[in-house]
Amino acid sequence: MFYWNPLRPETQFFFNDRDIKTGKVFTVLYDIEQGKRIREYRFEDTPVGNGGVAANGLAFAAINYGRLARLRLVTGYPEALDWSRDEIAPENDGIFIVDVRTGRKRLLVSYRTLDEELRKRQPRLDHTGLFINHTLWNRDSDCLYFFVRAGWSKTMRDKGDRINTSCTIRADGTGLTLHEQFIGGHPEWAEGNLVIGREGNRQVLYDVEKKRIVGQLGTPEIFPQPEGDISLSPNGEWFVNGYGDKKTNKNYYAVYRRTDGAFIRSNGISKGSYSGDIRIDGAPRWNRSNDAILIPGIADNGTRQMFVLYVIASER
Repeated sequence: MFYWNPLRPETQFFFNDRDIKTGKVFTVLYDIEQGKRIREYRFEDTPVGNGGVAANGLAFAAINYGRLARLRLVTGYPEALDWSRDEIAPENDGIFIVDVRTGRKRLLVSYRTLDEELRKRQPRLDHTGLFINHTLWNRDSDCLYFFVRAGWSKTMRDKGDRINTSCTIRADGTGLTLHEQFIGGHPEWAEGNLVIGREGNRQVLYDVEKKRIVGQLGTPEIFPQPEGDISLSPNGEWFVNGYGDKKTNKNYYAVYRRTDGAFIRSNGISKGSYSGDIRIDGAPRWNRSNDAILIPGIADNGTRQMFVLYVIASER
């Protein structure tokens, strides 16, 4: 959950930390020039951490990573305090919005509300505890796309229903929508109401207002695994899909230019012997100048490192 601060992108970044004595998670704002933490966002009653910084830099979404560690380890922080563990759908936990400048937080939507909405569609729903993944801000910083889930823990998988429902909600708390159309587990906002995702073997554009697929990016030949980790450049012109190959044990990246359909595929980057809850996914992220992508992988000396792929574009 490392995010450059959009208001001071050259020198400041956010990251999550954990108090080793209490297990409470919190978010830190760090300044490189000053060489220190200039703010910590700690909440004693509801210790939450950053789940995504809004593009305008005014707020970040925050969630309970202790709950995630218990219900889906790969997305949580081990030994983090889960302060809502006694309830399967707590009223005081869910997605929070934290004001970056004032440090104040507010509950955007609770697990209780999500549970009530789910039961309207499935009255006999029986689950072992809801959790939230992928709190994604849209490009206008006024709406979030996220998943509400249950039944993903190996120890709880056979004890209740498995839930995997995508939702949207406006940043002011209105317009909560549970979507029936599933577009894969690795979506990315495009412009306006559009979210990039997957339907079958296609990389598609889904309109959250119309609640239907309205377009497609590239072809299955360009994106052989449209369920891979994806990222859209800040200017919206470049799209990258990062996906793994079990035979080569490497991640590959298909870079696509939306203006004319030009694309290129990278060489493979080793993901080593990591798998399961400590696997190395593709996880590409664009820089602010739309010409380089940050990716993870294994270096020649066997250590886990970050790499940069530079995109050198030419006009047709």
